[in-house]
Amino acid sequence: MIISASRRTDIPAFYAEWFINRIRAGYCTVPNPANPKMISYVSLNPDDVDVIVFWTRNPKPLIKRLAELDRRGFCYYFQYTILANPRIIDPKSPGTKPSIETFRSLADHIGPDRVMWRYDPIVITNQCSSRHHLEKISTIASLLRGYTKRLIISMLDTYKHTERRMRRLEAKGLRVSLLDEERFHRFIKSIVEIAKTNGMEIFSCAEENGLDGLGVASGKCIDDRLIEKVFGIQVTHKKDPYQRPACGCVMSKDIGVYDTCPFNCVYCYATKNIGSVKRNRLKHDPKSPSLK
Repeated sequence: MIISASRRTDIPAFYAEWFINRIRAGYCTVPNPANPKMISYVSLNPDDVDVIVFWTRNPKPLIKRLAELDRRGFCYYFQYTILANPRIIDPKSPGTKPSIETFRSLADHIGPDRVMWRYDPIVITNQCSSRHHLEKISTIASLLRGYTKRLIISMLDTYKHTERRMRRLEAKGLRVSLLDEERFHRFIKSIVEIAKTNGMEIFSCAEENGLDGLGVASGKCIDDRLIEKVFGIQVTHKKDPYQRPACGCVMSKDIGVYDTCPFNCVYCYATKNIGSVKRNRLKHDPKSPSLK
């Protein structure tokens, strides 16, 4: 079994204590997102867990606990997001400089094969142009050279609740920009060249139209081939049917809960109601079997 920790919230940043408590207990419980009264029991026994995949913007609270995961025999890797969006879009995310420092520290500890750099979603606006993104990607890539072997990108996907949040920002002067086909192709090819220059493979994440023709392979965040290469483990090759059609990830069990991440990224699909996030954070008990 592969554990996803988590697409639904940032467990390393905000729930590291809860997570390690559940590792020690050997299980956690997860409410069904569509019906919270339906509770799943998920074993976290090392004999039952093949790999843990962490998604995060700040793994620092978890880094000091990784030695315990190592002692218990867990295999794990990180999907680590470092973006350079303005605060109006990413109001509470860590700054680029401390994020790079933490990324390098994590890679020093577990190796560059186990820390993937995510620059996604790319949000192009009147305050954050494609040129701005290219400059930032180039700078970050040069500082992460040798600390990761994989860059993952995607363009902004919108959902009803994220569209509402973006529209509210229009009143504050923010406008999302769309590149025409020629400019978009040049933009993506420039990112590909930056990745190549810095010794990184580049993959897309759940891009409906794909970017393969521009030099970006369709990626899998939960990647059976990567797991076999890095850990020597054979896991399921079956695509996760609960993810979007364009998502290539293999099957996993997510132990997170929606509306629990206080980074409050405007475009985040996992946060529908910021008020609910505040209430859920206040109710959170690190000793509870369930995150919420």
